[in-house]
Formats: sequence, structure tokens, C-alpha cells
Amino acid sequence: MQFGIFSVGDVTTDPTTGRTPTEHERIKAMVTIALKAEEVGLDVFATGEHHNPPFVPSSPTTMLGHIAARTERLILSTATTLITTNDPVKIAEDYAMLQHLADGRVDLMMGRGNTGPVYPWFGQDIRQGIPLAIENYALLHRLWREDVVDWEGRYRTPLQGFTSTPRPLDGVPPFVWHGSIRTPEIAEQAAYYGDGFFANNIFWPKEHFMRLINLYRQRYAHYGHGTPEQAIVGLGGQVFMRRNSQDAVREFRPYFDNAPVYGHGPSLEEFTAETPLTVGSPQQVIDRTLKFREHFGDYQRQLFLMDHAGLPLKTVLEQIDLLGEEVVPVLREEFAKGRPAEVPDAPTHASLLAARDSGAPVTA
Repeated sequence: MQFGIFSVGDVTTDPTTGRTPTEHERIKAMVTIALKAEEVGLDVFATGEHHNPPFVPSSPTTMLGHIAARTERLILSTATTLITTNDPVKIAEDYAMLQHLADGRVDLMMGRGNTGPVYPWFGQDIRQGIPLAIENYALLHRLWREDVVDWEGRYRTPLQGFTSTPRPLDGVPPFVWHGSIRTPEIAEQAAYYGDGFFANNIFWPKEHFMRLINLYRQRYAHYGHGTPEQAIVGLGGQVFMRRNSQDAVREFRPYFDNAPVYGHGPSLEEFTAETPLTVGSPQQVIDRTLKFREHFGDYQRQLFLMDHAGLPLKTVLEQIDLLGEEVVPVLREEFAKGRPAEVPDAPTHASLLAARDSGAPVTA
């Protein structure tokens, strides 16, 4: 399994001090968090993509390219690449370039995002969100696999004899996850292509995501990519830790109560009961995360959100130390126990290249 951090890049006032970081400070903090993730032995750093305040990561490839130059083994990903409002040609070229610069340490999570106004800003209609996601990805999929593409669709000008440059590293496109918190059509899309499905299960009860993931697994098998158990699944998570659970709850409560998304809504206790948010000791985080397998089956990637809601950078780095030193080593060992041999590892550039060279099918 792969373990890592994902960030939405929010600029939020610290409710305990009243201080709001500058955009410059927040951008630099995200880089520092990525470097810390590699330092403590995590596998993945993923950034969101947003084009509105209070978020700063409007250019994921710029940030990830900078991080690539300062790391050696960390997989660089997106927590959402907006497949609906980005031009698929630009995605194909930008991420192939990043793939070369990072020596293959790149994958993407396609999604529609959660900000409605972004659609007209980029000349699109939110009412066409799902058709846009389907058509744009169909084009992107071809651009990475065909040297010359002729294309005509509903949402962009036609292409005639077009070649996206640079071509993917070693002729192997970056692995794609399709991220969703609510949409069966996206689970179906991931299954159709044999791509990964990332269920960012941080907001809703597990039963909702069990339905989505089970749909993806069954349709993955339907399209001939393998058994349902061989489908590639990723999950989100939120944690805040201190060695004493009461200290964790006391320290995190003001941040939770004022968080941009769920602040001034459900109580911390209600939210932790109904979602994967775990506030407590490292052992409590271990116990809670291990239960994900009971609900969703064996899966390949676990990402944690840790730098949101105005938490100061010093606190976030302490959290990552605890995650890397005390939590993830145990999770690696425990998740490996009883894992069926036919369940695949998380895809990497090296594994995709080996599969291609062996003649094994990789995607539809």
C-alpha cells in the first residue's frame, strides 16, 4: 500500500491566535509539508487544484515540479485535477512534462471539484459537469496513447492530426485515479478504463462510500480488467493526534469548530462518529484506519488530510512526524497480513512499464 498526505491548500485564519498566513507563506508551507512527507517515509504528496480564495494551489504542475526537484522518491499527485474546466490538451502536455521532470514519479486524480463558479470562469456550464468529465477524459486518454489524434466532440474545437508533446515518459502515461465523493458515473468511468477510483470518504458516512466502491469493483470486473478484488481503490482520511487523546481533542476542537467546510455545523463528536475523522492518540488512528479494510476491502492508497482549518505549520509537521514514525509503519505491517496474493500493489511508473513490456493489459 501507499500512504501519503493530500492538501487542499486553504488559507484559513488560526482561530486560536487570529493570525491568517499570507498566500506566500501558505504556498511555501505546502512545499515544506511535501518535503517532510518524504523525510518520514511516506509515499505520496497530493495537492488540490483551486482557482478561488481562500485556496492557493491554482497551478499544481508548477508546485509539483518544484517539489520534484527537491525530492528523490516521493510520488507527486493531485488531489483533484479539474477535468471539466481544464483543456485536455493542456493537461496531457503539462503532466507529461512533469512526468519527465520527476522521472516518472507522477500520477493524477481527475475530478470535477467542489466549486460551482469555476465553470463559467473557464467558459463551461456546470450543468454539463458529468458529460464534460466523460468527454474530456476520453480525449486525454487518447492523447497520451496515440501519437496522432483526430478528434471531434461537443465541448472543444476539433483536432486534426494533432500530436501532444512531450510524449509520456517511456511511452507510459501517468496513472489516473478518478476521484469522487458522490457520483456513480465517475465510478463507472474509472471502471471502464481500468483506472483507479479514489473515494474521498472524509465527509459522509461509510455506507455511502461502500456503495460507490462496490459499484466500481463490480464494473471493473465487468469490463474485463480483473476480479472485483483486483480493482485499484484509494481512500481519504483526516486525523489529528497527540499522545494523550484528551489533549488531541482539546487542541483540535477550535480548529474543527471554525473550519471553512464543516465549522459551525455538526459537533466534533458527531463528525468523528459518522466520518473517518479521528482525533486522538496514534493508536486510535491505527485502529480506526485498519477498520477501513473491513468496510471497503483491500485497497492500494491511503491519503490523510492534515494541514487544513488554520493549523499552524509547526503543528502540521508534528502530526506528520507522528504519522510517519508511529502510525504508518504499523499500518503497513497490519494491512499486509492476510492480504490475498492476487490483490495488486498500487501502480507506479515502474510497474506500469513492466506490465507494458510483458504484454499484460493495462487499460481498456
